[in-house]
Amino acid sequence: MDQRHSTSTARVRRSRAERKRETRNALTMAALVAFARDGYHGASLEGIAGEAGFSKGAVYSNFGGKAELFLAVMDYNLETLRGDAWDPFATAASKDCAPEQDETGAAEMVRGVGLATLEFITTAARDDRLRGSLRARVQAMIDAYGRVASASRPPGEDLPADDVARLMAALDQGISLLALSGADSVDGALLRTGLHRLMDPANAANEPSPPRDDATSQLPDVDRVQRLVRETSDP
Repeated sequence: MDQRHSTSTARVRRSRAERKRETRNALTMAALVAFARDGYHGASLEGIAGEAGFSKGAVYSNFGGKAELFLAVMDYNLETLRGDAWDPFATAASKDCAPEQDETGAAEMVRGVGLATLEFITTAARDDRLRGSLRARVQAMIDAYGRVASASRPPGEDLPADDVARLMAALDQGISLLALSGADSVDGALLRTGLHRLMDPANAANEPSPPRDDATSQLPDVDRVQRLVRETSDP
């Protein structure tokens, strides 16, 4: 076979794979915005495709339907939890680095995605085909907390790290649910305090509670979305 032809074919194949990946990424980002704005049931595949600059057929070429597309959005949101670099105790970036309107928009997006996720959970939990996929995403969060709990295990702790991880994940999601319900007394500082007390209760009880000011009190997802808004808006 002509080596030049083989090399050219490989380049075309790589290019097609790259284009497919770019299409999936664009559809996922458009879906993130649409689900946050319209909810899981309210968002349409045709509208998501249009916002991404594609036809509805592009969605079905990359995803099996709305549920699979939402799972891709969940995977995107879970990316920050994968790997050893994730730190649930890291405080949010200073407001000096993000305009106030970015924080407001990010908080609204986080709230919208959270509400859409509740819609999806109630749907997937009743669907035998989706229940396993939902469980796998929840397990990814528990595994992330498991790495943190194992790495910072205090001497004499007899509660298994896996159980500590489940409790930490439950607190994380419980705080988020209270925030979605409108409880303005729950925030990122309270979440970090609670996580610390679950992981190392003896030392945490003797430490002062962190200041709940504007720079540290927002929930972690708000800070992540703020960074996303800034990155996607940069020329």
